[in-house]
Amino acid sequence: QVQLVESGGGLVQAGGSLRLSCTASGFPFDNYAMGWFRQAPGKEREGVSCIRWSGVTTYYADSVKGRFTISRDNAKNTLYLQMNSLKPDDTAMYYCAAALTGYCSTSSITETEFGYWGQGTQVTVSS
Repeated sequence: QVQLVESGGGLVQAGGSLRLSCTASGFPFDNYAMGWFRQAPGKEREGVSCIRWSGVTTYYADSVKGRFTISRDNAKNTLYLQMNSLKPDDTAMYYCAAALTGYCSTSSITETEFGYWGQGTQVTVSS
């Protein structure tokens, strides 16, 4: 049974940092690309970042480029999202997702490329 469990969300002041983690089980983690999405109240889910199976190639949405860093530890079946210089606009539920293949585009990511989802972790950035 595939499981993706996010952790690390919370309340932080603008300019602060958080590190999200996603622990995966039930599938060969190192064969698949992994991504982070977020959804703010009243808005559509947005693809934030993606990392290919090898950890070498990544994608970032323009809104987070230069502030967020995605990484993975295949030995620990864990995906990370380091979020720095947080802004109130970053407030959302953040979801970890496993892609259907080992690859994700470097120009954009969509929900249809991902087959498994975590339950989400809330990130709230106060001004």
